[in-house]
Amino acid sequence: MAEEEKEENRESETESGSKKGGGSNIVLIIVVVLLVLVLAIGGIVAYLMLSGDDGGDGTQVTQEKVEKKRKRSRSDDMTVGPMYPLDKFTVNLMSENGRRYLVVKMNLEEDGEELTPELDKKTPLIRDIVISVLSSKTVEEITTAKGKSKLKDEIVSQINKYLEDGEIRRIYFTEFVIQ
Repeated sequence: MAEEEKEENRESETESGSKKGGGSNIVLIIVVVLLVLVLAIGGIVAYLMLSGDDGGDGTQVTQEKVEKKRKRSRSDDMTVGPMYPLDKFTVNLMSENGRRYLVVKMNLEEDGEELTPELDKKTPLIRDIVISVLSSKTVEEITTAKGKSKLKDEIVSQINKYLEDGEIRRIYFTEFVIQ
């Protein structure tokens, strides 16, 4: 009798052991299935995002514009256009006491030689634009490299509004003194 009870206990232990093993197998299978689903969904999403919609005309026009801009910016960065020097500017900067001023000399980089006659005619307008932009700045705004870069961009965009025969690409400060 005691031997029969021991055998029954062993059988129940092996059955419960196989149930535990079976449970871990089920969990493993569920994890693998979920992993495969996540990878499949990720692959589908990546495919859809990367392939895009090739059928629209608007997409092709936009892509062409982007490519032209990239080519233009690469070629613009490698070549320096004709320079148009401006006389020295001395302007008061915005400040509470009004005693700070800026002395700056700059060259305008043209996108082509055909712009020079127009710049000659519009020099007073260009000087007025530059003076207005410079005098609207505070010392804190233009002392950092980022501030100078923003200042250049603002001057370029303001001048280009009034030009017809071309545009100014960049501005180069050849003298920049704050007192």
